[in-house]
Amino acid sequence: MGTDEGRPRRFLGRIGAGVRNTGQRSDKVLDEHVLPVWRRASSGEYRWPVSLAIIAAVVMQGLLPSEVQLVHAWILPSIALVLLISINIADPARIDNESPTLRIGTGVLIAWITGANILSVIRLLSRLINGTFEHGNPHAARTLLLTGGAIWLTNVICFSLWYWHFDRGGPIDRAFGRAEHPDFFFPQMDNEKLAGPNWETGFVDYLFLSWTNATAFSPTDVLPLTRWAKMTMLVQSAISLMTIGLVIARAVNVLPS
Repeated sequence: MGTDEGRPRRFLGRIGAGVRNTGQRSDKVLDEHVLPVWRRASSGEYRWPVSLAIIAAVVMQGLLPSEVQLVHAWILPSIALVLLISINIADPARIDNESPTLRIGTGVLIAWITGANILSVIRLLSRLINGTFEHGNPHAARTLLLTGGAIWLTNVICFSLWYWHFDRGGPIDRAFGRAEHPDFFFPQMDNEKLAGPNWETGFVDYLFLSWTNATAFSPTDVLPLTRWAKMTMLVQSAISLMTIGLVIARAVNVLPS
């Protein structure tokens, strides 16, 4: 009798296990075949493109004329390189360490480089307006164009780092697919046929976004969706416009005829 009563229980247990297994398989199928890659967990992106961009920005700032740099030229590269090396030691290769300290350290590094470049922009524009930049230098036009170009390119790198650092919660949250709504809408997000089913954003995409915003002064193929993204692009465009406009105008006046 006990055996007969136990059979329905075992049968119902097998049904329940089958339902649970089916549910798990359904979730897996949903994740792999329904959700786009930017909405599900994937491997963290490589850190080396970001590191190379930071090194390039530090080098360009270190080569600027002393009159538009920080008081001591060694301060910027020293602090930036110490932070960059520490971050790479703590989380090398792929960006997959969820440490809040690493995220804060990355933000401080980006802010340090951005602040130094903004100071260079202010000093350069101030000297251009006052007419004291490279005054009396026969090569002033060439120096001005190189200086303005380095500051402009550093500005592109700085804002690409900010876009990369904050879009959808940052690289860690993007790797785990946690954000439901994007801050920037890339065309590949809506149509996987444009780049394949496994496409996801990387630093190079944000670098291109920053470059086009600094040259066209408006969104091109990537649309900002959130207010912080729109305002950040606005600030970048304003800095780029002032730098390009004043540098070119002054360089034309001092070019040898």
